[in-house]
Amino acid sequence: MWAFPILLVIPNIVLCFTEGYGIAGIVANLMLPFGVYTLLCSWSRNIGRTVWLCLPLSIYAAFQIVLTFLYGESIIAIDMFLNVATTNFGEATELLANLGTAICVVVVLYLPPLVWGAALMRAHRHTARSPRRTARKVGAMATVIGVVATIAACASSRGYSPTRHIFPINVISNTAGAVTRYHDTQAYKDTSAAFRFNSRSAHAPGENEVYVLIVGETCRADNWQLLGYERPTNPSLYGRTDIIACPRALSESNTTHKSVPLMLSPLSAETFGDSIYFVRSIFDAFNEAGFHTAFISNQQRNGSFIDFFGEQADTCHFIADDPRAERNDMHLLALLRRQLSDAGSGKQFIVLHSYGSHFSYKERYEPCFRKFTPDHDDNASRGNRAQLINAYDNSIVATDSLIAGVINSLSALPDSVSAALMFVPDHGEDIFDDDRERFLHASPNPTYWQIHVPIVMWMSEHYRTRHPLEYTAALNNSHRNISSSRSVFDTLLSLAGICTDHSRPWRALTDTAYREEPRVYLNDYNEGIRLKFSGMHTEDFEMFRNKDICVE
Repeated sequence: MWAFPILLVIPNIVLCFTEGYGIAGIVANLMLPFGVYTLLCSWSRNIGRTVWLCLPLSIYAAFQIVLTFLYGESIIAIDMFLNVATTNFGEATELLANLGTAICVVVVLYLPPLVWGAALMRAHRHTARSPRRTARKVGAMATVIGVVATIAACASSRGYSPTRHIFPINVISNTAGAVTRYHDTQAYKDTSAAFRFNSRSAHAPGENEVYVLIVGETCRADNWQLLGYERPTNPSLYGRTDIIACPRALSESNTTHKSVPLMLSPLSAETFGDSIYFVRSIFDAFNEAGFHTAFISNQQRNGSFIDFFGEQADTCHFIADDPRAERNDMHLLALLRRQLSDAGSGKQFIVLHSYGSHFSYKERYEPCFRKFTPDHDDNASRGNRAQLINAYDNSIVATDSLIAGVINSLSALPDSVSAALMFVPDHGEDIFDDDRERFLHASPNPTYWQIHVPIVMWMSEHYRTRHPLEYTAALNNSHRNISSSRSVFDTLLSLAGICTDHSRPWRALTDTAYREEPRVYLNDYNEGIRLKFSGMHTEDFEMFRNKDICVE
């Protein structure tokens, strides 16, 4: 009766150190949950049954502790619940295999009470009336103190809210938010059915043109030789004079299920939350302009907007739909060439969604790309960072080869075809880069490494000859501050000469009207907030300064 409330409040104690609450916030975060837990455990004399009825609270507490081991801060976010729902089994097991310490801690903390509770129920052991009365008094007193502290925190701190700052109230609220978002996402086809781009092409009707977008996965700009990395991770692209690389690009989200739809739609962080359920994707914009469109993905279907957007293309192919298929990004090349051959001449727009550098890194490349060794990344720890980086860099070498292969395929087209390519990843990754020992991505608060991404562009000689203004503008804009999330859509439309009711030429890297916009981040509540308020730390802003990247 006394031990169980204390175990449940352990995440609250940790959050008091990681979240920077004020005094009133700390008292509220500790006393209110502890008081309620104590009242629950003293309400019935059948404490074993009560412990099992509180199983959801135990699960929340365990999940929160695992999250703290992983990211070192914050609560279970809405995006975390959605990630659980949309992550395939293979990725999940790869991650859990490297969280052994966290899993052992939660098993030690929260499994014994369940076993003990079951034993008490089986033995018909109950709590005496006198201790329950004492516990009720303590619980009621703690609850009152917690309520008063909550009121004081709301009055003294702007933006303070129990649904965002008191565990597990905030996590229960986030669970409801995740369920609502998932339901709204599944209704997307109905809510977006009436949307139209009213696209029109300014290029000659008889011009043969092919545009390819490669959506990368978990790609850190800092590990690209093209952008100044000391290692030769871009052996195929480095030194080419026809490559345009952008060193100051930031993503507006560190989660795939948000960042990719941002790139493939006319939305930005400020408009995503209100409009994502009602807009169509870039495939419709190209379809309306007379292009044959294709979406080829090396990811698994997960019921997200990425699936729905891809299905708007004339051709939609998920490699993982065939369990016998080879899950290798280089296989995308063969499918691209087949698509180019099947569609013949004319106007084509093709999106390749790669598996890229998603952990486990060593599983993302063939032996021929094993350039840096040792590359065993089974142990995800600060002490094993050198091997993790080796494996990660090898995955970048494989991505470099994929991009070069696509360029070679486009270069092999007849000279009369205008062709262009754009490579943009969804987000980056933490790999134990500083004393915070952060790992992976999709944390509730982003970091420099999670949102600093590379952008690579290529245009064929025929394209550069026919459309020199777009090529010159891309060169001139490449070193400016760029949002990958809001620039991809308009840049691709600009490359193809497509105008729509939703065109914003000032966001197209290939337009002389391009202008830098304030840095914005799409937070867990689907709010577009200024980057400096995103929860980043001093270490992150120091990295931005070192790279001469504006965060205002």
